[in-house]
Amino acid sequence: MVTSQQSTTKQDILLCLLKQGQQTAHELSDRLAITPQGIRRHLKDLEEEGLILHQALQGGMGRPNHVYALSTAGRQQFPDRYGDFAVSLLDTLAATVSPEQMEQILQQQWQQKAQLYRAAVDDGRVLADRVEKLVALRRAEGYIAECYLADEGNAAAGFVLTEYHCAIAQIAESFPVVCGHELEMFQFALPDCRVERTHWLVDGEHRCGYSIQAK
Repeated sequence: MVTSQQSTTKQDILLCLLKQGQQTAHELSDRLAITPQGIRRHLKDLEEEGLILHQALQGGMGRPNHVYALSTAGRQQFPDRYGDFAVSLLDTLAATVSPEQMEQILQQQWQQKAQLYRAAVDDGRVLADRVEKLVALRRAEGYIAECYLADEGNAAAGFVLTEYHCAIAQIAESFPVVCGHELEMFQFALPDCRVERTHWLVDGEHRCGYSIQAK
């Protein structure tokens, strides 16, 4: 019988893997303050449930290190606000209009959202507050987003915006161009900043990341 404590610990492990990417049992043990034996027990259960995967990495002499990461099913444990209907709708649209028309429709969609973002964050506040507002907007849409200083204690160095969970992951798998416009949306929302993509789930990384610095 799975207790609520066990369930919470498993959720903590899944969230840690979502945010940190690949982790060893010892790294998870340190981060979550759980004994290595306890972590391994939960990892075994999660792997049997198909929520995580592991691979062995040889780091010199001795036994290989096992590193753990979320499986596709593991990522699906985090809520999406868009589901099969949205993908089906886009599939139907793509079969109905030309590729050029499809691109125009998607471009109009991201431009409208970019306008909403700019209106919400561009009110004369300092950059730190504007970036926090952008993060709040993304969280409201279902993303697990956070931001922090690129150089701790030095706001002039800019900020890093990180998204560990894509609220439109199902859509992005079939229509990666939708995800591609995310950078343009952020650039439009913060026109006085240099916004660059540093990490991308589409490229197989465990998060999307953006560097934001005042021009």
